[in-house]
Amino acid sequence: MRSQLLTIVSVCLSLSVSGKEYVVPAGDVSAFFAKLPADATTVRFSAAAEYRANGDIVLPARQLLIIDGAGAKLILGANSNGFTVRIADQQEANKRTTSRYTIRDFAAIEGGRKAIDLKATLGSTISNCRFTGQAEAAIDLRFCLMARVQNVLVTNPAKRGIVVRQGDWPGANGTNSQSNSTVLDQCRVFCSKTTTQAFTILNTGGVRMTDCISEGAGPEHDLFLSATMDGNEESLARNPVVKSFHLSNFHIEHKARLASIHVNMPVKAVVDLQNVYWNGPQTAPVILYMSGQLNLSDIGWWDKGYVIATRVSAPRINVDRCHNGLSIDAKVGGAATRSGVLEIRQPLLGQTTLKLEHVRVQRPSM
Repeated sequence: MRSQLLTIVSVCLSLSVSGKEYVVPAGDVSAFFAKLPADATTVRFSAAAEYRANGDIVLPARQLLIIDGAGAKLILGANSNGFTVRIADQQEANKRTTSRYTIRDFAAIEGGRKAIDLKATLGSTISNCRFTGQAEAAIDLRFCLMARVQNVLVTNPAKRGIVVRQGDWPGANGTNSQSNSTVLDQCRVFCSKTTTQAFTILNTGGVRMTDCISEGAGPEHDLFLSATMDGNEESLARNPVVKSFHLSNFHIEHKARLASIHVNMPVKAVVDLQNVYWNGPQTAPVILYMSGQLNLSDIGWWDKGYVIATRVSAPRINVDRCHNGLSIDAKVGGAATRSGVLEIRQPLLGQTTLKLEHVRVQRPSM
């Protein structure tokens, strides 16, 4: 009996020390994380209402590390990448995908080059945070498989708001380090006058955006979706492993400067844009199409001045259950560059005559 009790006590003690919560003290947050004890499973920002970090906050490898903002504000130095992971090459990145992080409940993370710069994780989450005034991107996810960004507010990013993409370290490319199956849910980007893209998805498949908003000053693009392996947007996307993208209930409150939604996906990739609402007239194209199987559905509002621009002669576009103003005529007249709302603009070489063989409109609203 005594040996059984000793065994139970031993097990309980081992469980009690297997994981531990630490409170971040007031002071240099970067220095605290650099010396984070190996048994830390939860880190709470509950010792002060405001914290500062001049440098990067480097996250250690952990099976799961919970970072609880506890309602605090975190102010970053101008060169800080915020919460980040350092990756030397693709070999190290493959090993680091066993780590995952939960970053949540910050009243605000202000300043810095980036607020969150996650790399090489599987199943990480970012939720209930506000990000303000980052110079490069509020959130940058590289090789973050099955990540979830939920209930996030991005305000006045100088360039990009939320970025989901492939790795860019030695050995990484568009086919071996994507952020596949990532979800952006109830995220809002309030753009500044210099914002380039509110949302950017690069060389990544299976991403889902739901109930998101782009507002504030007009960015270059509200959504920039591309799978060009070399980043050259003068050529069609040919990434062989990117298969799909789905967007639902996207609310846009301003006029984009170049195009609201940019689509350059592999020719066989399915791109679903459902229930997109542009509030008011637009001077730039609402969609700039280059490649992909583009499906537009349940678009209930359509201003008579809206244009879908294509840079190729034979776009693949299906329109279903949309406003009857989103029409594409059976005949192409005039200079053979426009039919209904569809128009060739900035055509690629040899792509100057519009062809409708792969364009279909069905079940329009009355």
